[in-house]
Amino acid sequence: MPRARPADTRSSGGNSPWMALRPDDDVARVARRVESAHQSFVERADGADVRGVVFDSWLRSRDSGVDPNRVVPAVPVNSSELRRYRAAHPMALIRPVIERLLVADAADTGLIVASTDECGRLLWVEGDTAARDRAAAMNFAEGADWSERSAGTNAPGTALAVDHAVQIFGAEHFVRPAHHWSCTAAPVHDPHSGAIIGAIDLTGGPRVAAPEVLALVRATVAAAEAELRWQLPPRPPEPAQAAVDVLGVVRPVLVRNGSELPLWRRHAEILVLLGEYPQGLSGDRLGVLLDEADLDTVTVRAAMSRLRKVSGDGLIGSRPYRLVAPLDTDVGRVRAALDRGDVHGALDAYAGPVLPTSMAPGVLDLREQLHARVRAAVLGAADQRALARWTAGPQGRDDMVAWVAYLSALDPDSPMYAQVRAQVELIDRRLG
Repeated sequence: MPRARPADTRSSGGNSPWMALRPDDDVARVARRVESAHQSFVERADGADVRGVVFDSWLRSRDSGVDPNRVVPAVPVNSSELRRYRAAHPMALIRPVIERLLVADAADTGLIVASTDECGRLLWVEGDTAARDRAAAMNFAEGADWSERSAGTNAPGTALAVDHAVQIFGAEHFVRPAHHWSCTAAPVHDPHSGAIIGAIDLTGGPRVAAPEVLALVRATVAAAEAELRWQLPPRPPEPAQAAVDVLGVVRPVLVRNGSELPLWRRHAEILVLLGEYPQGLSGDRLGVLLDEADLDTVTVRAAMSRLRKVSGDGLIGSRPYRLVAPLDTDVGRVRAALDRGDVHGALDAYAGPVLPTSMAPGVLDLREQLHARVRAAVLGAADQRALARWTAGPQGRDDMVAWVAYLSALDPDSPMYAQVRAQVELIDRRLG
């Protein structure tokens, strides 16, 4: 299957691959060419007569399993949860700048102004009311995931993927329901660390792909980052970072100060449980969580002493036992992805059950809770790619509810429909 990248000289934006239209372009003519290129790519997967940045994004979209004929999956959003998440997000600090430079003039213009987080989740969608209502039909709404992995090629998602301001014109969008729109977006960075914290997007008709709009969005980002420099103080250096992965892992390894330290299962159980109780645990309480027979405090103290010899100073405190330095875990990464509504990010991090050989009561509870939360997010998203990933893995291989949901999400004419239906029937027979 050809994957050759088209030369950027074929870009309608001249020497800039990020610009969609030149001032003298015939917009209707460009629209026809891009529509033809999109159809050619989708139907025959051959080289497409589009800008290189768009072609590369189409490849990523296709490889992520995005269906070009479907709207972006709806994401069930708890409004209070979204409000809390937005209020705590650094993009909230620059809303006044965005409102002053973009939103204030967008009313009754057919333009939409959107702000995303660093993962492509739409935090605020503002501007022309009628345009917002039309965009909501393709789930371009607050709380929805418009990352490339979920929505295919689009300005905010692609800007985050390539870390650059970009314009997407009409049929350059990977999903056909977005072909009536054009958009310009640029990533926003933490001025101290350089990390991407979100994106600012302007969406509307073809004129949004004009060169001057790209300049406007870039200027808005520059003003926003200048504001962040004052609003966000530089982060103080953190204590030495430690990390341990416990999902699907029988013998975890603690990584600290660049060294890999193999852990016995009991030590991994202690670290996981201390991570669940940041306020700390008494020896008695930790013994209850570690063993159904309730370990005595002498045994717990001995285990803690051995763990400290392995982990070194400055990680575990006493009276009560607690973590005194940051501990990064894959459990935390799964939860963080779920908190921001990123189901695919959660599946990326969810490599299996928590410490699969452990029978510690506290670990068993955590294992069940995390499994239930990931499964609920997959089922609630009604995302066919997420359901495909879940049912393909050991956690969901025999999950009848998930298989039925996957079948319901498929087009009966899809080649996968018969395969999934056969699996549903097989599980049904197996379960009687």
